[in-house]
Amino acid sequence: METPYPTPISPTQTRIGWIGIGVMGAAMASHLLSAGYSVTIYARNPSKAASLQSQGAHLANSPQQLARQCDVVFTMVGNPQDVRQTVLESDGILSGLKPGAVIVDHTSSSPSLAREIYASARKKGCWSVDAPVSGGDIGAREGKLAIFAAGVCAVVEWLKPLFDLMGRVTYMGEAGCGQSCKIGNQIMVGANLMGLSEGLVFAEKAGLDLKKYMEAIRGGSAGSMAMELWGRRIIERDFKPGGFAEYMVKDMGMGVDVVKEEDDGKVMVLPGAALGKQMFSAMVANGDGKLGTQGLITVVERINGK
Repeated sequence: METPYPTPISPTQTRIGWIGIGVMGAAMASHLLSAGYSVTIYARNPSKAASLQSQGAHLANSPQQLARQCDVVFTMVGNPQDVRQTVLESDGILSGLKPGAVIVDHTSSSPSLAREIYASARKKGCWSVDAPVSGGDIGAREGKLAIFAAGVCAVVEWLKPLFDLMGRVTYMGEAGCGQSCKIGNQIMVGANLMGLSEGLVFAEKAGLDLKKYMEAIRGGSAGSMAMELWGRRIIERDFKPGGFAEYMVKDMGMGVDVVKEEDDGKVMVLPGAALGKQMFSAMVANGDGKLGTQGLITVVERINGK
């Protein structure tokens, strides 16, 4: 299948739109600006756009207006409801896109919604790619995100020069497969964070020096990317969000509740993911939903009376 444009992506020709300039989205958009691309952004709170504007970004008044002047529009918003509103509603991205343009959704969202957006985009002669990411705020700042892209392979290949500025892209399959990959990723991240948190609580109770403990085990089978990203932050009580804990409730919930539509309609049984969702839900119930996911240790500590 042909790519949407006959010419390669280039800073002088390809006009970029970006919606969602939180901790990760702003860093990702910044890489595109640094590479010389023309980037137009939309923010519900325009004051949050000041940093990107200082780097040369333009500001649009609505998703529709932004889409009218862009070849590729990226979204990195909070949850599936935000994606639906931003893309599909009457003044959303699709209402302004010209035929041949592409939507790339980096939000951790629903596979079924990704398929719906893809079908709606094709009806307009446009393309969509669901491309959620993993790597947190550090990966976003350093341009080292893992990107799980799905849709038409040729379109993903066409977008690769943009993805390469933000991290490493892997083509996962047809529309929705990127989101399914991210759900699986989050199930494993949640399990790693639970193990990391409980290990540190145990080590402290046993009287170990936590930094020495982490150095001792990081090279063995207990070592993980979760430890590399969050271990020192947890020890130093740095719970600033790279990704909000409340989003893990959403992500792991999609894993727990997903229905195998193509099979027998039975709900998948994932006991570890169910426990992880409960643990992150406890963070939210404690008023800590806006902390980083590494704050999960606070739930383990509360359970143990600390």
